[in-house]
Amino acid sequence: MIELRTPAEIEQMRPAGAFVGAVLTELASRAAVGVNLLKLDAIAHDMIRARGAESCYITYHPSFGASPFGKVLCTSVNDAVLHGLPHDYRLRDGDMLTLDFAASVDGWVADSAITVIVGTPRPQDARLIDTTTRALDAGIAAAQPGGRVGDISAAIAAVALADGYSINTDFGGHGVGRTMHGDPHIPNNGRPGRGVHLDPGLVIAIEPWFLESTNKIVTDRDGWTLRSADGSRGAHMEHTIAITPDGPLILSARA
Repeated sequence: MIELRTPAEIEQMRPAGAFVGAVLTELASRAAVGVNLLKLDAIAHDMIRARGAESCYITYHPSFGASPFGKVLCTSVNDAVLHGLPHDYRLRDGDMLTLDFAASVDGWVADSAITVIVGTPRPQDARLIDTTTRALDAGIAAAQPGGRVGDISAAIAAVALADGYSINTDFGGHGVGRTMHGDPHIPNNGRPGRGVHLDPGLVIAIEPWFLESTNKIVTDRDGWTLRSADGSRGAHMEHTIAITPDGPLILSARA
């Protein structure tokens, strides 16, 4: 069911968005050569406790997950692109790291993700991150009142396809509110003018993610982490936004 939020409720969602943005900003600054993924998860956990927030991940157990997630942060490295389960791994020079984080503050949820390069960047990785960032920007710009979900999907796809990347539509954006995932689903490819209306009050997460040389994914042995089928690297960017009469409002903006 699609729920529309009142202007007052959207204001109440701002603290969750600000918190999620602040956590990702802090974690991105801490992602350095030699840092353990479990340490990053611990930092996020400490920030949740200090804020009095609640994790959206730790007990999360959808049908596609092998077990409850058990951590508060997704850490996807190199050929992993989604749902990366933190484990005992120390970041290496040149690693590509996606941090995906969602939390509830005062009963409202925000969800966001960012991909960073640890240490020395490879040109092809920087290009993939740039494309994914521009696709997110294009998707947000297309999220205009009176439009349709397909407008967002088409805008994201146009950026990816122009840069030569293929698109997987198994996972994409989604509604956000009292829970992390809700209607509508927002695929990263689609036709403009189609799909659910973008009415003021709709709050959604827009999240383009692309792999360097495939659109096929496989599930890791941990039952959660999604990796490229050919071992190529992936990037993932996400923001929670609200549709307002004046246009899209980014709730999870980072410093």
